[in-house]
Order: sequence, then structure tokens, then C-alpha cells
Amino acid sequence: MTTINGLHHVTCIASDPQKNLDFYAGVLGMRLVKKSVNQDDPKTYHLFYADAEGRPGTDLTFFPWQHMQSARKGVGLATEVQLAVAPETLFFWQKRFERYGVKTNDIETRFGEKVLPFWDDDGLELALVEISSQREFTPWEKSDVPEDKQMIGLHGSRMWQRTLEQSANFLTDTMGFSYAGHEKGWHRYTVNGGGSGNFVDVQELPNLGRGQWGTGSIHHLAWRVNDTEHELQVREKIARAGRRPTEQIDRFWFKSVYFMEPGGVLFELATDGPGFAVDEERSKLGETLVLPPWLEPHRKEIEAGLPTLRNEEVGMRNG
Repeated sequence: MTTINGLHHVTCIASDPQKNLDFYAGVLGMRLVKKSVNQDDPKTYHLFYADAEGRPGTDLTFFPWQHMQSARKGVGLATEVQLAVAPETLFFWQKRFERYGVKTNDIETRFGEKVLPFWDDDGLELALVEISSQREFTPWEKSDVPEDKQMIGLHGSRMWQRTLEQSANFLTDTMGFSYAGHEKGWHRYTVNGGGSGNFVDVQELPNLGRGQWGTGSIHHLAWRVNDTEHELQVREKIARAGRRPTEQIDRFWFKSVYFMEPGGVLFELATDGPGFAVDEERSKLGETLVLPPWLEPHRKEIEAGLPTLRNEEVGMRNG
């Protein structure tokens, strides 16, 4: 099998980790399923938000680099994270966002779906999308958001590219996507049968400058593969396409391969397992700082360099 199974996670860049926790676990009501560190920069948190199980395809993660400048919007970047919610829930979210002072746009329709665009505290572009299809999802019983209105999972993402052709050909010829049509300048590519969690939208902007990572930007899009065998099969196909993928990297909760698609957006392949419960009980996910085994000998110095996160203040920013 050399095609992918849809989105695994999306990783973004934030500034202040406490504000990030307050927004995603508090305002959005997602579960913090893993509190760890950036394995390539252990002085920085890596925060993982998902459904109650931490299921692949529901996972939105952040590197809070407090001293990084704001992102510069432009081509070669993923530009928006879309999160799936149940039908007839956008009115609830409009009222909730109004209560918490979250910046939004009006509800719009994209590819036949109702969408509520909004922004987090760092200016990251997000959107809630009502879906009618069923998806695997476990609600978080301790969330402040009612179970029937919680985030179901990652719905899709968007990218800006200077030229459409190279990225489009790579998506279809190498990664197994199919072209699913266009609307208002956006071209949709679907994989694994399409639907929620299985697409990316691409817009061609030939006169726009190159974007740059910073706070409020998407760092990379991670795509699901079943296991190591599946990942290495897809990796080989990517290598033959000249995209120079990394060797498989053990992230402990999943195994990863990284590469740039032709337009410059960083992609990752991530295995479905072993998952976030491999080193914590499900009932205690996200409660303490968890390190992969190779960083555990450095725990004392790592903890000394990280700001304290106060889970008990989540959701209380305007209360």
C-alpha cells in the first residue's frame, strides 16, 4: 500500500504556552492528551490536543516558541486548520466565541459545508466545519464544552502555493490524492475516499511573496500511515519522486518521516501507533510532563527550563 490514510495531526507554532493551553483546552474544550517537549528542542513544550482517546486524526499540536517573531503569510505554507463539528453546532460556537472575545468571520459555505472561520490568540487561522458523516470520536467527559458540540477531529487544511501544478502533481502522482474540484480559487485534493479528515485545499497565488514560519503559523501537516511497513513503502515512493525524505524517526508515540512537498510545505508521515496511552493511563493523559525514554535522564534540567503550566486555570481567562 503506497497511499496515505488522511490527516494524522497538524502541528503549529504558538507563543505563550499558558495562553495556548487556555485557548485549546479551555475555550475549544479539547483534551490535552500529551504534555511533552519538542524532541529536537527540549527547552520548548510540545502540547498535544485531541479527543479523549488521543486518536490519530483528531490531534492538533503546538510548539510554543515564546521568543519567535510572528509568522509572515505567503506562499509555501499551510494556512488554515479546519476542525470538524456536528451539524447545527456553529450557532453554539458563535455565542461561545463571542463570550470569550475570539475573533471570527461570518459563517460561510465551502464545498457544500457550513464553515465558521476564527483565529486563536496568535493569529492562527482556524475554521469549524459542520459534517454530516460519522467519524470515530470519543468525547472528553471533563470538557467545559457539551459532548455533542465538541471537536470531532481534524477536518482538513489549506495551502498557498506560487504555482499549483508541481504540488498538485505530487499529491496525485506520489501521495495518492485525487482531484475533487475547485471553488473560489481553491482546488481540493482528497485521499482515502475523501470526506472529513481526508483532504487538502490548495490556492495558487503567483504574485505573493514567500511565507515564513512564526507564531500563528502551521509548522507541518502529518499524514496517517498504518505502521512501519506502510510508512517505509510510502517513503520509498516519495524518495523516488526526488523529495529527499528523512529516515524513519522514532517519536515514541508514533514513528515519523519528514519531507518538503514541491511548493515548500513541510509534510510528515506518522504511524497510527503505538499511541499516547503507551506511557500513561488513559485517565491521566496530559496531566504531567512526559518525556521519551532517551530524554528521561535529562528531566531535571528540562523541567527547570520550562515555564509552569497551570491546568487548573484552563477556561478561566474571562471568568
